[in-house]
Amino acid sequence: MKRKAGLGTSLKLYYFYSNKTTEMNKEARVQFVIDTLKELYPTIPVPLDHKDPYTLLIAVLLSAQCTDVRVNQITPLLFAKADNPYDMVKMSVEEIKEIIRPCGLSPMKSKGIYGLSEILIEKHNGEVPQSFEALEALPAVGHKTASVVMSQAFGVPAFPVDTHIHRLMYRWNLSNGKNVAQTEKDAKRLFPRDLWNDLHLQIIWYGREYSPARGWSLEKDIITKTIGKKSIIEEMEKASVISKNKAQK
Repeated sequence: MKRKAGLGTSLKLYYFYSNKTTEMNKEARVQFVIDTLKELYPTIPVPLDHKDPYTLLIAVLLSAQCTDVRVNQITPLLFAKADNPYDMVKMSVEEIKEIIRPCGLSPMKSKGIYGLSEILIEKHNGEVPQSFEALEALPAVGHKTASVVMSQAFGVPAFPVDTHIHRLMYRWNLSNGKNVAQTEKDAKRLFPRDLWNDLHLQIIWYGREYSPARGWSLEKDIITKTIGKKSIIEEMEKASVISKNKAQK
């Protein structure tokens, strides 16, 4: 993954605001997130390997409760047999299930893959439709999957919210963490529409590398350290002190 060297602008902003008695307002916090992510991820790889809208749709469907790494190991095996809806319906649901079993939820996912492939042939001339409504009408395709396909395959502004985005929007005090639907609304309200497609991927990569759910170091997580919820920062600082004290004993 290509990145710029260092975090020049973001570090300057961090030191500026860390020495101020007043906190950033929400507009400044949003801009800090945008600037930092742009510096870290000037070019943004798409996590799931695919070659067209159909293979992306299948990959996203398989990624439910499965890691992208695992999905990228399994899709070449599936796509070697069927990388389009016409070939997919030539397979049985059981054959699909056996191939995708390592991704989990294989009974549901295999039926979904077969069913949506049938509908694409019957209603859409074998093509993946370019609308949220038509995508969400397909078997096993929810709003998040439709959003990923619309943004990554067709370039339509969307803000798919996964666990990383949901977690970080809460840590950064940009959403209340109530549910993913609310997080999506808040993200779309706060961030410029023309940045949605980049930002949702940048936040995912940042969450994986700097602000995971566990094994998390506040020192490395410059965004949370700069703009995060006060209660979360205090909790992490307390945990860091306890950890250092244990290490010294």
